[in-house]
Amino acid sequence: MVLKLYNTLSGEKEVFTPLTGKSVGMYSCGPTVYDIAHIGNLRAYVFADLLRRYLEYKHYEVRHVMNITDLDDKTIRASREQGMGLREYTDSYIRLFFEDIDLLRIKRADVYPRVTEHINEMVDMIKILLDKGYAYRKDGSVYFKVSEFRNYGKLSKIDLSRIKPGATVEVDEYEKEDVRDFALWKEKKEGEPFWVTGIGEGRPGWHIECSAMSIKYLGPTIDIHTGGIDNIFPHHQNEIAQSEAATGQKFVLYWMHCEHLLVDNKKMSKSLGNIITLKDVMSRGYKPEALRYLFVFSNYRSRLNFTWESIGHASSTLDRLNQFVERLKGYNSTSGSNEEISILTARTVQRFESEMDIDLNTPGAFAAIFDMVGEINAAIEKNELSTENAKAIYELMLKFDSVLNILTLKEKGELPEEIEAFIGEREKARKRKDFKLADEIRKRLEDMGIVLEDTKEGVRWRKK
Repeated sequence: MVLKLYNTLSGEKEVFTPLTGKSVGMYSCGPTVYDIAHIGNLRAYVFADLLRRYLEYKHYEVRHVMNITDLDDKTIRASREQGMGLREYTDSYIRLFFEDIDLLRIKRADVYPRVTEHINEMVDMIKILLDKGYAYRKDGSVYFKVSEFRNYGKLSKIDLSRIKPGATVEVDEYEKEDVRDFALWKEKKEGEPFWVTGIGEGRPGWHIECSAMSIKYLGPTIDIHTGGIDNIFPHHQNEIAQSEAATGQKFVLYWMHCEHLLVDNKKMSKSLGNIITLKDVMSRGYKPEALRYLFVFSNYRSRLNFTWESIGHASSTLDRLNQFVERLKGYNSTSGSNEEISILTARTVQRFESEMDIDLNTPGAFAAIFDMVGEINAAIEKNELSTENAKAIYELMLKFDSVLNILTLKEKGELPEEIEAFIGEREKARKRKDFKLADEIRKRLEDMGIVLEDTKEGVRWRKK
């Protein structure tokens, strides 16, 4: 079976062939930490996690990088409104971001580079663009000259005839199809953080950050770049232009974008008062896994409409799946091995993988699982399932869950004293607000096969 992924650049499902053997370099646009992430943001992160997990299921070695934007117009404006320093302000939202992704059981990326810690890399890249004639100085700032990049618009399908030669965009985000030269470096302004560099005093624009950091950690060409569809223009289009202009190489092989999440068929916005966070979902009594199930059950390229009815249905379905697997876990029977069950198991694996190989077609993959669950439940009622069959189905469900990561099976037995001690030490670190040490302990436990989840009721643990 061959994995095919939908490439936004070509508009087609393409056979996935990474640059180097079974190694995959994957970059995901991460949070801009000026506010709490809403569930629309979280859907894009769950999608990236699903993709990574399925690549690992297929024995690829994935190096995953996700940026943290702690410096842009939004973070500066919000921190000033709160009367806080930028670092103090963004640190608080970074902690909340990690709490959310842990609750959603998202595997942490290998690197989370922060913009404020990579200014030198951005300056070096801007110097290259200036030297090559792709950038120019104006009023103390530096802009990318869009008209100099021949293939500008190839990702977003923007009409280059709309370009106004010499017109510049200073803000980080602008209206769709407003194609003008964009800021790589912004001149120092009163009341804003700034850096003293070889190209002047100021700060980088939004778009240059991902190019500089992805090249540092993954090289000039990335296998996969993910994000929400709202990132396509201007952000990802500008990433392509500045990266390829600087390196002379193709920037990304496969661009993958997650569709919008709607709430009651409306886009989330503060003006409508329909912004929903993970904590809002949990305050209604739903587990984070129910939201994850809702996300992974839908195709990532389809708009998903969130309603309280849909999360309720997701929660009930997930409960039934957990009960099914728990039933298998403790199942004993005097029945002999059933060859038809073995055939069903093999057929389900084939169906699951065939569907996932078609651009992560999770609705089809879940259909294969639910068909199997129905047949196994029927076999149990007829006493036609052997202990051996049950064990095989149980292990198969865990194998599928290594990709979906939605099951919440009860752990039995006590943890080793060493691990209990680490968990206790982490709790002490959290209480004294030593979040760096707490994160280091969490990572160490994860390396030992234990994943921690922070909840209102306290810390929970599960095996990877």
